[in-house]
Amino acid sequence: MKSLKFGIIGTGMISGLFTEAVREVSGVSVSTVLSRKRETGEDFVRRNYSDRSSVPEVVTEIKDLFSSDVNAIYVASPNRFHAETAIGAMRAGYDVLCEKPIASDLKEYDEMLSVSEKTGKVLLEAMRPSFDPAYEKVKRAIKTLGRLRHATFEYCQYSSRYDRFKNGEYMRAFDPSFSNAAVMDIGIYPVYVCAMLLGTPLGPISASSTVFENGMEGGGEALLPYDGLTAVISYSKICDSVNPSVIIGENGSVTIDKLSSPSIVRLKKRGGTDEIIYSSNKQNNMNYEIEVFRELVSKREVKHDYAAISRISMEVTDEIRRKNGIVFSSDR
Repeated sequence: MKSLKFGIIGTGMISGLFTEAVREVSGVSVSTVLSRKRETGEDFVRRNYSDRSSVPEVVTEIKDLFSSDVNAIYVASPNRFHAETAIGAMRAGYDVLCEKPIASDLKEYDEMLSVSEKTGKVLLEAMRPSFDPAYEKVKRAIKTLGRLRHATFEYCQYSSRYDRFKNGEYMRAFDPSFSNAAVMDIGIYPVYVCAMLLGTPLGPISASSTVFENGMEGGGEALLPYDGLTAVISYSKICDSVNPSVIIGENGSVTIDKLSSPSIVRLKKRGGTDEIIYSSNKQNNMNYEIEVFRELVSKREVKHDYAAISRISMEVTDEIRRKNGIVFSSDR
């Protein structure tokens, strides 16, 4: 296939990690960066391409992005704009890799899937656990656990912006009008991993949240029922995790130290072995999603299995928000 030339929408930290990961994947590059302000875009390029002869063009209008030398779009704008931006890009003729969460709600995501099918353009959620090789080890290991009886998927990460928010400073990351909520920004990881490993919940979901006066969710927990077990989803933007995630069966357990980018996965058999079945020192695992996206584009696989997991995740986050009164503009 011809090389992938990405246009990036958004200049936050995750876009910087994306540019770093792109360099690990052959036949892929970043050609253009879209930023609301030119100075912000130029600063992004300076920070991420300081020692390189070939640097991306900076544009401030999406029409200029679409007329530049790109053939794929990476969407890393605020959550609220993911669906609108991805749909516009697909209709303009571009395959789209969209940051998590892929949409604000299930209705938006279903519209995105419809546009993907109608235009023949690949749409993929940039959900790192879905592509990290650690999870192939996890999937094989849990088949040895016998009947599964309990699972806890935990992801808590103290936001670098939380202290400023507590001090009264406006922080867009804590503004729910941008479809921000802990379950979307952080909780989407345990929700997605649960869906990837266990599938669709089989009964009513229970949920509780810590919600601030401005309607922003800081953290929460949910109980997802499955056949013979209940999965606990725990997430927060206002404290750090101290526990690994764990899947427990009658014959043993599997633990994962960090859901977004595992470095240690352990398999412990009841009354027997305790072994590390996966270890990695890799800090940035975004290259795996880029490699899969490149393959899907090369084969023109518009319909793929990853979409079903993203859809379950949207169903679950919709229900968690409904149970806790967390409302986005897309809900109205």
